[in-house]
Amino acid sequence: MFRIFLTHTPETLPLLFPPKARAELSKQCDLVENSTGKVLAGADLARAAAGCDLVIADRQTAIDKQFFEAATDTLAVMRCAVDISTIDVDAASHHGVLVTRSIPTFATSVSELAIGFMIDGARGISRAVAAYRNAQDPNLAMGQQISGKTLGICGFGVIGRHLASLGQALGMKVVITDPTPGTLPDGMTDVPFNTLLETSDFVVCLAPSTPQTAGLFGASAFAMMKPTAMFINLARGQLVDEAALEQALDTNTIACAAMDVGSAPDQRPASRLAGRDDVIATPHIGGQTPQASEGQALHVVSQVKQLMNNQFPDEAVNAPAATRLLARFDPSNPKKGGTT
Repeated sequence: MFRIFLTHTPETLPLLFPPKARAELSKQCDLVENSTGKVLAGADLARAAAGCDLVIADRQTAIDKQFFEAATDTLAVMRCAVDISTIDVDAASHHGVLVTRSIPTFATSVSELAIGFMIDGARGISRAVAAYRNAQDPNLAMGQQISGKTLGICGFGVIGRHLASLGQALGMKVVITDPTPGTLPDGMTDVPFNTLLETSDFVVCLAPSTPQTAGLFGASAFAMMKPTAMFINLARGQLVDEAALEQALDTNTIACAAMDVGSAPDQRPASRLAGRDDVIATPHIGGQTPQASEGQALHVVSQVKQLMNNQFPDEAVNAPAATRLLARFDPSNPKKGGTT
């Protein structure tokens, strides 16, 4: 059987790799949990995972070159998340280690958070709550209905499509911008990026983080937005020039912002932005619901079962370079198919 190391700390394990997924793995694999109480990296992680065939990595754990140099037993690193930007895939390939990612089971939860942000921004819910909790009387401000407003979605992947349908259900006009939008549902329009910025009341960043999209939302982008508009980032902090966003808020270039991601550790919002009165911030919880977490964890379980059957998962990112597993799959190898 495979021996598997779970990198999650005791605090995050029940949240991000729930009991049902661990129970499924335990039926056919030997599980080793991270008992150190801290996020491991490099040689420390390799020592903790010594003797384990597979490493299932949570989003906080960086898998770097030092790990791959020291982890001579590891056949595969399996990220229980879609984002693998903190895994040195080149180093993994150099050492013959497979890297896999999970699938986006969080489209519903992230989309619902976006709707919550929009309603909060339109009605000033957080500001009123904060005032009452500080024994102050909130300002009696005029709110806005989101029905009839324009929702602009930058990045039309699985989350963008789900959010767009929710926006339409709430009576919003939906425009999107995406290099390859595919077939759009009725009533939705693909527009240039500049047009989306100029016409949207709510601009939601859901674009992938690539070298080409770094700083996509900077001073020029915010300058094109309506002064009454709300900017929402649910993608990655790298897509936003945070200094430009701060300036746009200071000068009332835009009305407010909301974010679940940013430049702080674990991709959380930066504290200087998160603490502003005109910002609604959450600590990277978009996909942190039982349904989303369990879905991703169970998908990793299914990938492990594929490896046990000498099959590479579709979500493997470097299968041709995974020489250690290929050797394990060799019928002449006594450890083939994950058996010992």
